[in-house]
Amino acid sequence: MAIEDTEDPAMAGGMRAGELRIDLPGGFDAQIYFIGRIRTPWSLRAECPRQGDSVSGPICTIEVDPRWRDALKGIEGNERLQILYWMGQARRDLVLQTPRGQPPIGTFALRSPARPNPIASSFVSLLKIDQLTLTVRGLDCVDGTALVDIKPVYPRSGSVG
Repeated sequence: MAIEDTEDPAMAGGMRAGELRIDLPGGFDAQIYFIGRIRTPWSLRAECPRQGDSVSGPICTIEVDPRWRDALKGIEGNERLQILYWMGQARRDLVLQTPRGQPPIGTFALRSPARPNPIASSFVSLLKIDQLTLTVRGLDCVDGTALVDIKPVYPRSGSVG
């Protein structure tokens, strides 16, 4: 069931005029393993940049859980990585969103963290690896964000393998 916001956004759970939310399903279809944590300079969502900058953004670290140590073998040969992470503070019930100063638009047409499955993706520059810690540039998430996956970006095609 869709529910449109017609009240003051401050009183409607953070919704802006024109936004539309739905009732979420009663259960989940799948499970995921968090494979580590991301360390950034931002403690609040409002402090995070809108999209990371892999060239001039601040240095951040990715701490991989020790059980995944062997999964890092060979990653040092990649200058660019795609990092997938869980935006745990994001809303999950919006189907229409109103970006500041714009008309409402569908969630799947935006890179907003508010989505049914708040999985974010950033392409980062890998600066160094020290055992289970990857030093990177290009993230845009709150300190302590759960790490979902790491994928290489192949330079020849720009694709993720």
